[in-house]
Amino acid sequence: MTRLALLVSPASGAWSAARVAGSVAAALRPAVTELVPLVARSGEHLAELARSAVADGVDVLAVLGGDGAAHAAVQACAGTGTALAVIPAGTGNDLAAAVGLPRGSREAAAAVAGALRGGARRTLDLGRIAGGGYFATVLCAGFDAAVNERTNRMRWPRGPRRYDLAILAELAGLRPRQLLLETTAGRVEVEATLVALGNTTSYGGGIPICPDADPADGELDVTVVGAASRRQLLRILPTLRTGRHVDHPVVRTFRARKVQLSGDNGWVAYADGERQARLPVTVRAVPGALTVVTGTGR
Repeated sequence: MTRLALLVSPASGAWSAARVAGSVAAALRPAVTELVPLVARSGEHLAELARSAVADGVDVLAVLGGDGAAHAAVQACAGTGTALAVIPAGTGNDLAAAVGLPRGSREAAAAVAGALRGGARRTLDLGRIAGGGYFATVLCAGFDAAVNERTNRMRWPRGPRRYDLAILAELAGLRPRQLLLETTAGRVEVEATLVALGNTTSYGGGIPICPDADPADGELDVTVVGAASRRQLLRILPTLRTGRHVDHPVVRTFRARKVQLSGDNGWVAYADGERQARLPVTVRAVPGALTVVTGTGR
């Protein structure tokens, strides 16, 4: 007996979610006892519908949309008995990839249906911002967050190419800033270009900024790119897609259960591709906070 709510963010992916919603519902319906269709009019409405569905006791909340829709669904499902199924229809789709689901909406729906029949679920850690919400993938600040802000303003092109173009545009104003990191192991002050805290490995449509992150180890992987010049960053950027950037001398990595980010930098933190707050922020890992319907990946 599985009761599933299918929450659709129709405008996601330049309205691709609206175009595939019918076929996604058709793929899921035979795998559940009851399918409750929900269509969001806005981001705020989507968050409200997600909370209501979980409060109503659905077994699975399936969200068809982009990173913002997935982020809102995480907030609703975290710490509850409702499992989250992510059916991607946006730009980045990193959470779907992290749980082994295809990036295509129809393919992901078919994989979720198969997982529902077979009972394939697992628990994931989440990151949590003090005084704020949860995140499932990566929290970042500095150069990469500025890229995210620019990407969100762009309407073309779709997909990972948008991130690549935003990166090139932000290079023009690159300037390292003071960053303070405090953990239980101590305090570090550096001149930094960016910092990323990874619960999972990737952001930006598959960039493994924290390539060794494991969302089941109770810790966050921290990647800090120090005071890189434009020339150094241009050398590092091609290695981001392979995770080899961590081998560069200007890059530092470590793990922590709790991290405070601060400093005289004016940086804004982004998490799951969504704007959060200006630094300082304190972030901690919350073990096993989310149940997800999985594909075959990590």
